[in-house]
Amino acid sequence: MSKRRFHGLIALVLTALWGAGIYAGHATGHLRVLDRLEATLTDLRTLARGVITPPDLVTIVAIDDTVVKRGGHYPLARADLARVVDAVARFEPKLIAIDLLLVDRGTASDDDLLAKALAEKPAVLAAAAIFPDTSAAVETGSEGPLGNLPQADRFLLPLPVFADHADVGIVNVATGSPLSIPMLFRTRDKVELSFPLRVATRVLDKPLTVAPDHLSIGEHSVATDANYTLPITYYGPRRTIRTVSAQTVFDGTLNRNAIQDRIVVIGAAVAGGGDFFPTPFDSLMPGVEVISTAITHLIAGDGIVHDRSVRIAETATIILLPLLLVGLLAWRRSAIGLVAAAVVFLAWAALNVFAFTHGIWLNAATTLAATVPPVALFSATQLWAGGRRTQYFATRSRLLAQFQAPAVQEWLARDPDFLVKPVRQNGAIVFIDLSGFTALSENLDPDELRDLLKELHALVDREAVACGGTITGFLGDGAMILFGLPQQAPDDAARAVQCCIGLYRMAERWIATLPREIGGQLGFKIGAHFGTIVASRLGGRSHAHITATGDTVNVASRLMEVAAQHGASLALSDTLLSEAGTRAPLAAGRLIGPMQASIRGRTGEMTVWFWRNEPQTAQAKAVPDRVS
Repeated sequence: MSKRRFHGLIALVLTALWGAGIYAGHATGHLRVLDRLEATLTDLRTLARGVITPPDLVTIVAIDDTVVKRGGHYPLARADLARVVDAVARFEPKLIAIDLLLVDRGTASDDDLLAKALAEKPAVLAAAAIFPDTSAAVETGSEGPLGNLPQADRFLLPLPVFADHADVGIVNVATGSPLSIPMLFRTRDKVELSFPLRVATRVLDKPLTVAPDHLSIGEHSVATDANYTLPITYYGPRRTIRTVSAQTVFDGTLNRNAIQDRIVVIGAAVAGGGDFFPTPFDSLMPGVEVISTAITHLIAGDGIVHDRSVRIAETATIILLPLLLVGLLAWRRSAIGLVAAAVVFLAWAALNVFAFTHGIWLNAATTLAATVPPVALFSATQLWAGGRRTQYFATRSRLLAQFQAPAVQEWLARDPDFLVKPVRQNGAIVFIDLSGFTALSENLDPDELRDLLKELHALVDREAVACGGTITGFLGDGAMILFGLPQQAPDDAARAVQCCIGLYRMAERWIATLPREIGGQLGFKIGAHFGTIVASRLGGRSHAHITATGDTVNVASRLMEVAAQHGASLALSDTLLSEAGTRAPLAAGRLIGPMQASIRGRTGEMTVWFWRNEPQTAQAKAVPDRVS
């Protein structure tokens, strides 16, 4: 397995473990901070869904600020509450539900009035569960799934004088923005129905069946969340569910159409009364409307679903989504992988919102907690490693650049297959070599010898680059320079001649600057020729270099010997000068020739010219115009 794949596998394993840890931590109640994040995300999704019209099942009769301002007081007197119940009962509601805790005694006469009013119509009264101040482990026993319900110390029930005429339901709602409402409550010895569930069972008039993941009222099934909580989604801002003021009872303006054949919930909506909750649409929604929302969901079946099957889908998403994203980033460590991961993440987000707006609540907070940290960490690691790789390749490129001419580097970057197949073409070849260097190296310190060669090579490189030549290699104390790569040019020969003269003058000046004991032993020779070459890549599988071969290269190399044999430092073939024509920069020196010279290893003779860095003589003036 490659190092890259091994690292990717490690990242996937760690991502899976992280996702499993997030799921387990949240499921066991150790990551409650995610619930606050989920509440915020749920609010955003609810706002994205927008306001919807609730089923016309419930009417709220609110004991609100209008009642208090017009001579009433809060809490409402029992006699006044009895009057409200009487007025509502006369308009034939399906059921009257009172979201007020009737746990304190009033005057006997007022309590009797309210009791008689409650006896007129089916009614449900609110009770409260009192929980311990400190959390304790949930005891499970023979009750099966009911054993996992949060255990209250006791129930705060209505006075018997009222409870004898009505059913009772527990009205507790979680603080903050309620996302769900408990349907069942328990103490050590009994289980009680919530206020909304008691209302629903009374209205539907069917027996209640408690199943492991849902509640059934007759054949009417209601999916529940864990521990039999009912997820709720708000229809809109306060008063979206039909709401009338209790003052209309005292004014005699209560509308029959708002009451008849509906569930009527009587509850408090007095500013400062404390029974208010923040919701997506409203910073202060009366608790009675939150309860009425749950009642509507239970009866209409239009609530949002977060049952066992949805939770299983969540669990799979918590594990698989981060694995998929990290896998994409590891699979394609490029912009393609990043774009693919972004598309998958946005698709999940869109699907989550779409599901929510269509009644399925897929928890987003746990999925984000399982996904964002490993993906961000892996991406950061990728960027860091990518930076290191970029730095490494940049350094490597700079180092490699020192072994290849700039023009060839650029050409190879555009065309990696450059000279994979040999190319036959014309080109100019220049050789330069030091004389006396071998004898000098026997007595010179190795460090001094290295510094000497580095200085020479730097000067040769500068001159070759200035003339547009390509150094195909440094040959110890010399170099081979090629004109014609990466592309042929009409002035290749002229630039080769220019390079030869530049090298001549450079070598003279450089040797003159050396200490006498070194410079006195050194000389130089230069040979140059023009003709057909074979440009190609030479070498094995692990290493190759670009060079030229052929008779032209051999002749240029042998011309250095010809120059030395005739006491000259620069020998130019007649072919090179003919190709250079009047563009050759020879006027500043002395051109000697032509003369016939034999080339070692080659039959016949060839015409050669010598050039010296000194004023022209009469003989030089006799040189044909084509080389002057």
